[in-house]
Amino acid sequence: MLLATVAQPAHAAEPDTSGVARQLQKTIASLKFGEVLDTEPPTSTQAARSASVDVDPEKKLAGRDRAPKLKAAALAAATQIHQQPNVDVTVLELDSKGRPVSSGTVVTSPTYKDGVIVPVDQNFHTTAVRYRHWDTNLWNTNNGQGDTDVVPGRENAPIDYMSPYPASTLKLLVGFGILQLVDNGTIKLDDTYAYQPTQASDLCGTATTDTVRNYFDRMITVSDNGSACAMIKLLNDKGAIDGLNQTFQDIGLETLQLKGTNPANGGNWTSGINMSSLDTAKLLALVNGVSGTAWTAPNGKAVTSDVLSASSREFFMKELGDQGWNNVLSTTNYCGYTYPTAGMPQRISQRWIGADGTVTVNNDPTDGKYQYPVQPCQDAAQVTFAHKTGLSENAVSDAGIVKSLPGKANRRYIITAFSNLGYRYIDPNRQEVQPSVNRTEKFAILGRTMDTYEAQR
Repeated sequence: MLLATVAQPAHAAEPDTSGVARQLQKTIASLKFGEVLDTEPPTSTQAARSASVDVDPEKKLAGRDRAPKLKAAALAAATQIHQQPNVDVTVLELDSKGRPVSSGTVVTSPTYKDGVIVPVDQNFHTTAVRYRHWDTNLWNTNNGQGDTDVVPGRENAPIDYMSPYPASTLKLLVGFGILQLVDNGTIKLDDTYAYQPTQASDLCGTATTDTVRNYFDRMITVSDNGSACAMIKLLNDKGAIDGLNQTFQDIGLETLQLKGTNPANGGNWTSGINMSSLDTAKLLALVNGVSGTAWTAPNGKAVTSDVLSASSREFFMKELGDQGWNNVLSTTNYCGYTYPTAGMPQRISQRWIGADGTVTVNNDPTDGKYQYPVQPCQDAAQVTFAHKTGLSENAVSDAGIVKSLPGKANRRYIITAFSNLGYRYIDPNRQEVQPSVNRTEKFAILGRTMDTYEAQR
């Protein structure tokens, strides 16, 4: 049986009636994502078909959390997006032991303009969506419909949906795979790894040598692509990619796929990489820690947080908590700015706050230097948000674990959001600030609205 809004695992005593799915759908519909401006609008159907705008990470900076400054000509040419964008959002509510108790998943596309609620079963699993791999050309020319299935056997599913490319949020999959290698004794975090690509890659850069721990840290906290390439190459070196993808299948997270990467350099981040908001939220629940059985996979396997050791989960959570790019569902980095609007009321890691009280990410004076002290927002914060963001020309994402700060309204939930509204899309009310805001602030409103809802439950 599929439930339209919320589901309750067998270990819970009573059904949850929070209506998080209904609230999420209402919120997404009110945000009017279809009103953003496109700085690279297709000039005609034929032009869109021939345009080289598909996911091409080596040229389009896929997986970065920063973006090149938009040129004046592009801003002047911006017009309203020609159709409803694809947005995929999940809120997974947890009990005091980290167990999922209710969820809401909503997707929008040109077919589902106001957003449709994804039905889930008692294990927070769905077979009601025919997920398709992302293809920007098809999104532009085929009413947002993809043509390559992510999960086989879904031809008769009632919802046909092309999953947005995950951008740098794909690094969650890489991190999970690396920590599984640590847990099985194949590698250690303090091992030194010599990254020696045998094929050139603009995405990945040149040869480097560092510890696995340091590569992992830079991959997650500042979204360094070179470090991610090194870790993907390490997974390939150890023959671990197929096993990682099989693990996702075995624990019922079929839409999580890290496929098609180049063993020579760890690059080639193409449409073979896929993440749905629902399965990403469930993966983060395991990382966060679940007491007992989290859910039962379609193969009958009881899934627990033992997929990673306690020490690996603790390390992963710390890295996510040290995220530098707080600029999608949360916008604390932009504290003091009139734009973008305030997102989720997150207290950010002290790691990036300098003596003058401002944030500088990755010692980057151009893209990572924020102008105003963040202490007012730190003082007003309500939650922590252990998360990973992503940005490319045709993708934006954010996924993480929310917990209330001591003395604040109690909430514990996971929120994950994926969309094709990458840095080519801007808000009509966009303001020139430094660093540039090259993504819509609608995701910040989404984060704030859903957190307010969770605080009032």
